[in-house]
Amino acid sequence: MDAPVIDLLQLYPRDMNIYGDWGNVLVLRKRLQLRGYEVRLHEYNPGDSFPEQVDLIVGGGGQDSGQNKIQADLLGLGGRLKELADDGVPMLAICGLYQLFGHRFTTHTGEVITGIGLLDAETVGGPTRLIGNTVLESAEFGTVIGYENHSGLTTLGPDLTPFGTVTKGQGNNGQDGTEGARYRHVIASYLHGSLLPKNPAVADYLVRHAAERRYGTFNDVALEVPYEAAARSDAAARPR
Repeated sequence: MDAPVIDLLQLYPRDMNIYGDWGNVLVLRKRLQLRGYEVRLHEYNPGDSFPEQVDLIVGGGGQDSGQNKIQADLLGLGGRLKELADDGVPMLAICGLYQLFGHRFTTHTGEVITGIGLLDAETVGGPTRLIGNTVLESAEFGTVIGYENHSGLTTLGPDLTPFGTVTKGQGNNGQDGTEGARYRHVIASYLHGSLLPKNPAVADYLVRHAAERRYGTFNDVALEVPYEAAARSDAAARPR
């Protein structure tokens, strides 16, 4: 009997993949494979044909120049991404793509990079970078651990749920205690380093919803990865 297939798409790996975001793709693929799924990995860069079948989408961070390179293409793709999000496709958008999933990113020089409005959020470039190990508390995922490195200050709309509440670090803007954003099965965050190796609960949320959307069920086999707990404990204990 053939293994069930999950189609995993990495958005803009050529221009938006500077913070170890490839590690998120590797974790998702491995955790699916360990549960008996075959993973078809797709890449989408400006000008490529968008795959017909997409079950799970991951996108990473990039410099302002990278955001400029993909802006026009992303705006053209925005309608399709919003349709997929509304249809329940899980997505992980990190840093630069998090910003461009919102309405706009206004850089520190005043340049406006228009986003796709999938998230009700806006970002402005701040005077300093927010850098360091970061810990969040999430009602769904528990303690989430990562590393932030961004100068963009993001404000969420009144009805948009944050990814978590900051207990160590600066989060979305260093002021309101929020980090990241949630919309349906879309998770957006400034946390990288990569995010998913240290946060298996978040990775399993994404793969579970990808499988359930496509097949109606998920082979929810418990995975024993002994070094995960040690990695989380070590990362959480590090100073800012």
